[in-house]
Amino acid sequence: MGLREHWESIYGKKSAQGVSWYTPHLAQSLAMVRSANLPADAPIIDVGGGASTLVDDLLDLGYTDLTVLDLSSAAIDAARHRLGARASGVQWLVGDITTIELESARYEFWHDRAVFHFLVEESDRRRYVRAVRHALRPNGHIVVATFAPDGPSQCSGLDVRRYDSAGLTAEFGTEFSRVSSVQEIHVTPWGSEQSFLYCYCRGPGGPAGPRTNQG
Repeated sequence: MGLREHWESIYGKKSAQGVSWYTPHLAQSLAMVRSANLPADAPIIDVGGGASTLVDDLLDLGYTDLTVLDLSSAAIDAARHRLGARASGVQWLVGDITTIELESARYEFWHDRAVFHFLVEESDRRRYVRAVRHALRPNGHIVVATFAPDGPSQCSGLDVRRYDSAGLTAEFGTEFSRVSSVQEIHVTPWGSEQSFLYCYCRGPGGPAGPRTNQG
């Protein structure tokens, strides 16, 4: 079974509320978006957003240029169904972030919760970073959340790489400057605890902003 088929199977068997990473609201992600002080029309992409509710909350906050990308069309369909008429105000992309062609310098804010840690091969991580460099605007913002060093070593039957803040920032190169990082305990729908690390960086071409590293 290929990777795309794996995720289609996951979303085919489980509801959006039945996967381990589900949470009603991505509070930490939303806090980092708010801290960026973006205008309402700032282009934001949620990589691996799938059936996540982040897009709902960003629409509620008034953001008008939103893109959700996921490998699973079933996950995208679940989010579009949930949003109803509001889904027409979002750009939906089905594809692999390591191979998809994104528009150059398109996005002001790049968000990824729990995609990057699945990239256990260095070649895939390099392609991911190239995609960020290609699609992020100068001075752009990037938030990536992965399992922390004390987090799980697998998710949905797949191996993951765990990161501390220094290691995660280093994956993107010295031109990316860490603004802040926060470790968070996520509680799954069935009550298990998972340790996540959120890392917020500024991309090449501008100031890093105040350093308020917490992890």
